[in-house]
Amino acid sequence: MPDPTAPMPRPLIIDCDPGVDDCMALFMAAASHEFDIKAVCTVAGNVRAEICTANALGALALAGRGDVPVYQGCVRPLTVEPVFADHIHGESGLGRAVLATAERRAETQHAVDWLIETLREADERVTLAILGPMTNLATALTRAPDIVSGIHELVIMGGADIEGGNITPHAEFNCYADPQAAQIVLDCPLPKTVIGLDTTLQLRCTPARMDRLKAIASPVALAGWDMMEHVNAIYGEVYGAEGAALHDPCVILFLLRPDLFTAAPARLTALTEGDMRGHSSVTLNSPDANGVWTTGIDADAAFDLVLERIARL
Repeated sequence: MPDPTAPMPRPLIIDCDPGVDDCMALFMAAASHEFDIKAVCTVAGNVRAEICTANALGALALAGRGDVPVYQGCVRPLTVEPVFADHIHGESGLGRAVLATAERRAETQHAVDWLIETLREADERVTLAILGPMTNLATALTRAPDIVSGIHELVIMGGADIEGGNITPHAEFNCYADPQAAQIVLDCPLPKTVIGLDTTLQLRCTPARMDRLKAIASPVALAGWDMMEHVNAIYGEVYGAEGAALHDPCVILFLLRPDLFTAAPARLTALTEGDMRGHSSVTLNSPDANGVWTTGIDADAAFDLVLERIARL
């Protein structure tokens, strides 16, 4: 029987570019009854938009959430040339994992049109979890600024301050891939929490943690293990690091357990041009803060929660 004292699930829209760690985030969200997932929107980012869409459908189907609609969004950034991260995620975006083709197809409506329509008509304000380049939301905000009335808060994976970058020495991939979109979103008058590399690089898939994931032995856990093992090997070759970071799951973790994070109000700016394109300018505790910037995470407790949720599927 449902617990009548339990809080109502939080209305949630996930905007993402699956991508290995996006799929891990989708698995976590699918397993979490704290969320009422209204839809998943996809955007070009880690791989091309149509591949991201197929991966989102496949991940949701594997997690038993084929009921969640998927809307494909923008296929390129606002003004810059597209860049992809298939050198990390593989051509399929899934590393060495293979997901069965989902029975459900993507919806025919463009994600931006759906966002505008849904947020304008929302009876209850919705949380947006943004895991990829911010092109969809930036486009929607530009076309229909009034949609802010339908949004409760934004929780964003993007940016880097003291950690530098992972696509250039100065920039995190999501902000680099569409810096103009990032700045539009950061400038919008909404509560926002931004989780960048300063935090996500603290949550790594070390060999011991990977053993625990594999030991769950479910189809979802084994798919996640296959994905992350691919990226682990790339991290070792490219960055000389042990264990890939779980970037996008940090957004779902924050929505579930904000107490696992350290954070402070900050003035956040995405630089849009030149050698510093995509760099995040972060001024903590600024009097003109436009968001919250996380600086740390309890990595052991966070990974325990990742495993607990995946074990539900």
